[in-house]
Amino acid sequence: MSETGEAGERGTSGPADSGPAPDLAESLRQIGANGRAGLGAAAGAARALRSLVAADLSLARSAFGRALAFVGVAIAFGASSWLLLVATLIAFLSSLGLSWFAAMLIGAALSLAVTAYAGWQAMRYFEHTRLQATRRQLARLGIGELADLAPTPDAAGSAREADITPP
Repeated sequence: MSETGEAGERGTSGPADSGPAPDLAESLRQIGANGRAGLGAAAGAARALRSLVAADLSLARSAFGRALAFVGVAIAFGASSWLLLVATLIAFLSSLGLSWFAAMLIGAALSLAVTAYAGWQAMRYFEHTRLQATRRQLARLGIGELADLAPTPDAAGSAREADITPP
């Protein structure tokens, strides 16, 4: 071995050899003091996190209210512009020689088609709010309304392959 390794093995160098080792009671006091200091730091971090979350929720609540107000304004102006566009389409079709009835029927059919498409898309996205993956995993653990239909946690197959949709 090298000389530095031998010196380290003999215990003749290093900061640990600067004085006598503390007795057991002193070591326990130091451990307790360090534990209390750690607990105090954790409590301080928890208080800071709680105040941060409270401030963030307050900001989110305020922003949500303002966002709803602007969504209402957007809906009102969007609806009025859609009505004006359909009225312009009806006037254009009428000027081409179509009867008012046929021109309004075409405008209404266009509005109905856009409404049906938007409703279909909304229903597709609402399916994502059902938390299907979470419900399958909870069912495998025996929790929830699908628990009786799901395989056990030690089953070889996946919960997705099992048909656990509610009747």
